[in-house]
Amino acid sequence: MTIKQILILIPLLPLLAAAVVGLLRNYLPRWAAHVITIAGVGAAFALSVHILSQTLAGFTLNESVYTWLNSGDIHFEVGFLIDNLSAMMMVVVTFVSLMVHVYTIGYMHEDPGYSRFFSYISLFTFSMLMLVMSNNFMQLFFGWEAVGLVSYLLIGFWFTRPTAIYANLKAFLVNRVGDFGFLLGIGMVLYYFGSLDYATVFERAPALAGAQVNLLGNCSWSLMTVTCLLLFVGAMGKSAQVPLHVWLPDSMEGPTPISALIHAATMVTAGIFMVARMSPLYELSTTALSTVMVIGAITALFMGFLGIIQNDIKRVVAYSTLSQLGYMTVALGASAYSVAIFHLMTHAFFKALLFLGAGAVIMGMHHDQDIRNMGNLKKYLPVTWITSLIGSLALIGTPFFSGFYSKDSIIEAVELSHIPGSGFAYFAVIVGVFVTAFYSFRLYFLVFHGEEKWRHAAHAHAEHSHDSKDAHAHKTHDDHADDHAHDDAHHHGLGSEDDPHEPGWVVKLPLILLAIPSLLIGYFALEPMVFGDFFKNVIFVDAEAHPAMEHLAHHYHEFMHSPAGMAIHGFASLPFILAASGVLLSWFFYMKRPDIPAAIKQRFDLIYRILDNKYGFDSFNEKFFAGGSRYLGRLLWKFGDITLIDGAMVNGTARTMGKIAARLRNVQSGLIYHYAFAMIIGVFLLMTLFVKIN
Repeated sequence: MTIKQILILIPLLPLLAAAVVGLLRNYLPRWAAHVITIAGVGAAFALSVHILSQTLAGFTLNESVYTWLNSGDIHFEVGFLIDNLSAMMMVVVTFVSLMVHVYTIGYMHEDPGYSRFFSYISLFTFSMLMLVMSNNFMQLFFGWEAVGLVSYLLIGFWFTRPTAIYANLKAFLVNRVGDFGFLLGIGMVLYYFGSLDYATVFERAPALAGAQVNLLGNCSWSLMTVTCLLLFVGAMGKSAQVPLHVWLPDSMEGPTPISALIHAATMVTAGIFMVARMSPLYELSTTALSTVMVIGAITALFMGFLGIIQNDIKRVVAYSTLSQLGYMTVALGASAYSVAIFHLMTHAFFKALLFLGAGAVIMGMHHDQDIRNMGNLKKYLPVTWITSLIGSLALIGTPFFSGFYSKDSIIEAVELSHIPGSGFAYFAVIVGVFVTAFYSFRLYFLVFHGEEKWRHAAHAHAEHSHDSKDAHAHKTHDDHADDHAHDDAHHHGLGSEDDPHEPGWVVKLPLILLAIPSLLIGYFALEPMVFGDFFKNVIFVDAEAHPAMEHLAHHYHEFMHSPAGMAIHGFASLPFILAASGVLLSWFFYMKRPDIPAAIKQRFDLIYRILDNKYGFDSFNEKFFAGGSRYLGRLLWKFGDITLIDGAMVNGTARTMGKIAARLRNVQSGLIYHYAFAMIIGVFLLMTLFVKIN
C-alpha cells in the first residue's frame, strides 16, 4: 500500500464507519455500532502513527488528491499536506477519539441513541482529520464547517431537552459569527494572493507584506494585518476566545464523551492549529500578533476566575479549557507557535482525562453533577481518583508532569517577548497559574476528599421523593422516559443504600491510557518540539523581529540543559510557588475552613454576582443581539409585512383600484349619445396629437 493510499484511508475509514452505523442503525445489533466505529478509528490511529514515524524520518507530502472545480487559474482541490505538524495532530485526534469511543461503550450503554452517538463521533473524527490534513484553504474551510456541524448535532444529542437545543443553537450561531470573519479572510487570500494553496500563498506573502487596502473610504490598512485578523476571528469562534467564548460552557449539555472529544482535544484547538499553520502570514504583522496575544490573555485570566464559582463538575473543567486555550493563544501572539502546539498536545491528553474522569464521577454518583453533593469519592472510585489527580497536577503545571513543560514554556516565552501587550499578557498568565490551581483543587478536594456529603443529599432526596410521591404517580409515560433516558446533567442523587461505584473497564481503561501521556509526554517531547527541529520548515518565525523563542532556547540550554533540569529548576520558580499557593489555599478553604468561602461570598456579593453573571456576556447577547433581532423581526412584520406589503401594496392596490372603478362606473351610463360623444372627443384628441407630432 502506498503512502498516498494510506493517507486517503485515514479519514475515509472513520467516514465509512459513521455512514454504515448511521444509515443502518435500525438494522444492526447494538454491539455492531461500537465494533465498526472503533475498528475504523483504531485503524486510522495505527495508520497515523505510521505516518508520524515516516515524517520523523524526513518524509513530507504536499499533493492534490482530487480537483473539485477549476475557475480560470484558480483550482479548488482536495489535497494533503503531511509534515510533522499535521502528522502529530492526526495522532492526537485519532488517539483521543479512540479513547472516547471505548469510553462511550460504558457511558452510553443504556441510551436509546447509542448507535447514533457512535456515528456522530466517528463522523466528527473524519471532519477533524480533513481539517488538519488539508493543504489548501478550501479543504480547511470544509473541515472547519464540518466539525461545527457535527458539534451542533452532538451538543444537542438529547434533542428532547430544551437546554440542549438552546446550547447547540447557541454554539452554532456564535461559530457562524466567527466563520463569517474566517470566510472573509479566505476571500482576501484568494483575491490578493490569487490562490488557495498554502504553499503558493506563503511563497507570495513576503512580496505583499507592505501592501495596503482601502476598506473605508481613503483609510488604508495593511493587507496582511486585515487578512490575519479576519482569519483569527474564525479562530476566536472555534477556539472560544473572548467575546466568542460563550458557547463552550453551555455545550456541556451534551453527553460527557463529546466534552472530552470536542472541547478538550480537537474542535476547540482547530483555531490554534490554523494560526500556527499560517505562521508565515502572521509573522508579517506585529499588529495581528499583538491582538492575538491580548485576546488570549483576557481569555486565560478572566475565564479562569469564572471556574472558581462553578458547582457543576463539567462546567469547572469547561472553564479550565477556556483558560488553557487562552494560554495557547497568548503563545501564538508571542510568536511561540511551537510552544502553543506543544501545549495543545499535552492539554489534549490531560484535559480529555479530566473530562472522562468527571464523567466517571457522574456515573458513580448516579448522574449527580453538583460537586457540593460529593466528597470522599477516592474511597469508592480509586482509579478515577488517581487518574483525575494526575490530570489535575498536569493542568496546574506541576514539575515533571506534561502540563508543566508546555505551560512553563508559554509563561517564559511571553516574559521574553517584546510584542506590544506582552506585559499585560505576562501578568495574565502568571496570575492565571494561581487561579487555575485554586479552582482545579477546589474541584478535586470537594469531589474526592472530605465529608461524604452525598449521604445527606441522598437523605434529602429520599424525603423529597416521599413528599412528591403523589405528584410523581400522575406523571405520564413520556415524563418518566424523559427523566431516565438521558440524564447526563440532571441531578437525581444517590439512594441511601446505593454507594458510589467505580464504572467498568471500558471506562477505566481510557482513563489509564490517557493518564500515561498526561504524566510523561511533556518530558520526552519538550526538546524536539520546542527546542529541536521538529517544526523545521513547518512553522516560520522571524527571529529578528520576534526573538522570544530564540531567547527561550538560549535560556533553556544555558540554565536547564535537560527536561529534568527544567523540572528541578521549576520547583524554585514563581509559577510553581503560585500553583502551590493555590492548592494550599483551596485545601484550607474547603477542607479546614469551609465557612471562609461562604463569608467571602457574602462580603463580596457584587463581585460574586458579576462572576455568576459571566461578566454579562450572555445577558448582553440575549438582550442586544437576540432581543434586537426579535425587535427587528417584529418591526419588519408589523411595518414591512402588515403595513407596507399587505396594507399598502396588496390591500392598498385593491382599494385604489376599487375607488378608480367606482369613479369609472359612472361613465357607464348605458346611453348611446354619451358613448358617441366620448368617441368624438377621443377622435379629436388623437387627431390633435397626430398634427402636433407631424
